[in-house]
Amino acid sequence: MNERIVVAPRRSDGRPRSRDAARVGVLRRIAAAKLKHHGLDMLINDVLLISSELLTNALLHSGTTEFTLNLTVRSGCLRIAVIDDMPGRAELREIDNEAETGRGLRLVEVLAEQSGGTWGTSEDGAATWCSLPVPTGQRQ
Repeated sequence: MNERIVVAPRRSDGRPRSRDAARVGVLRRIAAAKLKHHGLDMLINDVLLISSELLTNALLHSGTTEFTLNLTVRSGCLRIAVIDDMPGRAELREIDNEAETGRGLRLVEVLAEQSGGTWGTSEDGAATWCSLPVPTGQRQ
């Protein structure tokens, strides 16, 4: 699955426009439908959280006006990738307990580790991805 969305240029205050934030929700619903169609229901909750965090990270930090959500199953793993074609790697930040933001990639890391998967960014930073094992017995 490859789904691309176009968003407005980032505002000076860094906040996304509400219609652009809503597009993240649309991609989540499309991803859920695709997973269900392919018999991967057991992964829907984790994939929706991971894709939401990766998409929101791209929306808030990449500065791009379009990005793609890609879901691919290969070699027993589901790979979730958000491609923004912008340089700069997504990195975990140290945050304090009072911070209101900054936990998204930590959530992605924890979900990946709990399932035996992994996450990372492409060499050029244009894509951030997470790979989750497909549970045994699930259709692909």
